[in-house]
Amino acid sequence: MKHAVTYELKHVCKQTGARLGVLHTPHGDIETPVFMPVGTQGTVKGMSPEELTSMGAKIILGNTYHLHLRPGDEIVAEAGGLHKFENWPGAILTDSGGFQVFSLGGIRKIKEEGAYFRSHIDGSSKFISPEIAMDIQHNLGSDIMMCFDECAPYPCEYNYAKRSMEMTIRWAKRCKDHHHNVETQSLFGIVQGSTYKDLRMESARRTVEMDFPGYAIGGLSVGEPADIMYDILESTVPLLPEDKPRYLMGVGTPGYLIEGSKRGIDMFDCVYPTRIGRNGTIMTSHGRIIVRDKKYEHDFTPMDPECDCYACRNYTKAYIRHLIKANELLGLRLTTWHNLHFLLKLMENIREAIANDCLGDFAEEFYAKYGMGLQKNNKDKTDIYK
Repeated sequence: MKHAVTYELKHVCKQTGARLGVLHTPHGDIETPVFMPVGTQGTVKGMSPEELTSMGAKIILGNTYHLHLRPGDEIVAEAGGLHKFENWPGAILTDSGGFQVFSLGGIRKIKEEGAYFRSHIDGSSKFISPEIAMDIQHNLGSDIMMCFDECAPYPCEYNYAKRSMEMTIRWAKRCKDHHHNVETQSLFGIVQGSTYKDLRMESARRTVEMDFPGYAIGGLSVGEPADIMYDILESTVPLLPEDKPRYLMGVGTPGYLIEGSKRGIDMFDCVYPTRIGRNGTIMTSHGRIIVRDKKYEHDFTPMDPECDCYACRNYTKAYIRHLIKANELLGLRLTTWHNLHFLLKLMENIREAIANDCLGDFAEEFYAKYGMGLQKNNKDKTDIYK
């Protein structure tokens, strides 16, 4: 069977085992490891497709749950699919909606047949099953679709995590059985199991047996300490096929991108850069700063003097702070632009370090400059890589 999306392994870093590869999709080739900006509702917040392309983005996300509720996946299909609807020339990955249903908390019920929930928009009753999740993503026309899964909360009891993991595997089988368009859309399986290594390893083995063209690791970065997440990755990733892409869902802080890459992850996504940008926080070569703070009122230097993004080439901290304080949209667009560029550039540097077999050295240099210090001596295990 010919799959729409395939992975080509180019090089393995001798220093860390990180992978340099190429993701071949119907909408272009993508060098990996790659960070994928999140376009929840058919747009990456604050950015036009042309602006994303100018900063080097080649793949973005769309959200199955949100687009199903508004404007409706049938409308997107009528427009010719999500690529045409949002005028995005690159590849698109759509999540299954499982995480959004999980985040609804008390207004959803998860049963074997699927998830019952109330719309966050108008309170109306909704239902998504594995089959419906596939139908929605078929209508959206994404290059990569995700199986419908349950994201277990952290912390959760072992028995709950086990039941949830086993249901996710059953749902994956139902998703694969219902999936068509295999030559234009690829369906990735998702490994679950909370923070229990034996469940993660069982989930990986059983999901791989279903022979998906790619595999995601879900249910991490939901509140667990960083060292636990890395421990899970180190026991799970080696069980995934070398000739297929590995996707760590919902992870996007600089340290997590580096550490995930070191452990063999090829794909990442997160709302982090756009979310903190809208709050006036930016990532710079020397750590995070809150550019709206008063101390930048008379600072007529770029947000990051070492950055070559559009915002840093043309505007100062003082001006951007003024825009944010005055509630002008341009200010938040500029901080968002910079943050996305920062992570895309970081991934480019990570790929270069892998090619040169020096990702470990690059990581230590980055951490020292970014202000992370010696990770092993930092007591706050939840924040040391952010």
